[in-house]
Amino acid sequence: MVNYHLFCFIFLSSVLVLVSGVSRNLPILTFDEGYSHLFGDNNLMILNDGKSVHISLDERTGAGFVSQDLYLHGYFSASIKLPTDYTAGVVVAFYMSNGDMFEKNHDEIDFEFLGNIRGKDWRIQTNIYGNGSTSVGREERYGLWFDPSEDFHQYSILWTDNLIIFYVDNVPIREIKRTEAMGGDFPSKPMSLIATIWDGSGWATNGGKYKVNYKYAPYIAEFSDFILHGCSVDPIELSSKCDNSALKTASIPTSITPDQRRKMENFRKKQMQYSYCYDRTRYKVPPPECTIDPKEAERLRAFDPVTFGGSHHHHGKRHRRSRSKLKDDDVSFM
Repeated sequence: MVNYHLFCFIFLSSVLVLVSGVSRNLPILTFDEGYSHLFGDNNLMILNDGKSVHISLDERTGAGFVSQDLYLHGYFSASIKLPTDYTAGVVVAFYMSNGDMFEKNHDEIDFEFLGNIRGKDWRIQTNIYGNGSTSVGREERYGLWFDPSEDFHQYSILWTDNLIIFYVDNVPIREIKRTEAMGGDFPSKPMSLIATIWDGSGWATNGGKYKVNYKYAPYIAEFSDFILHGCSVDPIELSSKCDNSALKTASIPTSITPDQRRKMENFRKKQMQYSYCYDRTRYKVPPPECTIDPKEAERLRAFDPVTFGGSHHHHGKRHRRSRSKLKDDDVSFM
């Protein structure tokens, strides 16, 4: 039975994880130590003595799993290997949510992986919601500097009371600071960790142009290296024994180092394909928390003049970013 009254953090581990440029010992859990089956019947398989899990999508159903505890802040991570070949319409998600408890004012912190047609790359999307603010999408979308279906890669979320950072292989790709302008839109209530695979044919690939083709099923996403390093919360009282001082003493990073910021800026320069802050078709005026970077705006305008230029006509073909165009220095993050 899960004890929801435990103190937040566990410090004994032999597993070395690199976060914020510093070696940090964080416990890697087996599936049964941290998660439970959410849906999908036999489409979830526990392997390697619980060290890894496969979830799959076929004509019958997708699959998913959920953390046994609720968490208020912390560092959460998994290594993921995505399905290969034709994956249009397939969505793999690794995210935090409390939608089952707060239906009208839920919070979310999302990694979503969007499949593609054969020969095209997977894309990764990040998003947040706070207090049910689903009318204001805060999506960003990127390519990757590797093929995420060839091997496992680590995807991580750092969540504090005033900061959210998304990491890929310990490289920060997005930083969201809590601002006064955001009001209650910053996630602030306890959430579960959830992983799912499902049919997103209606929107995931080219706005729904390409659907899931079950001729290629089952689509299998593999998960391992489970890290749940946060403040557990009582699900009834929604209270936690963690406080800000406990969070700090747990060696959780509180900011991005200068070296990490250089890597993040380089990633965004090379790989970002969409940001809500620059979407002129959705927001005539950017949401108040947005800080507009003229160089970033110009890069996105070149990528998609209609969405990011406020024009109703294309002024040229979209430019598809290719991993092969990245120099070694661009992806040498160690």
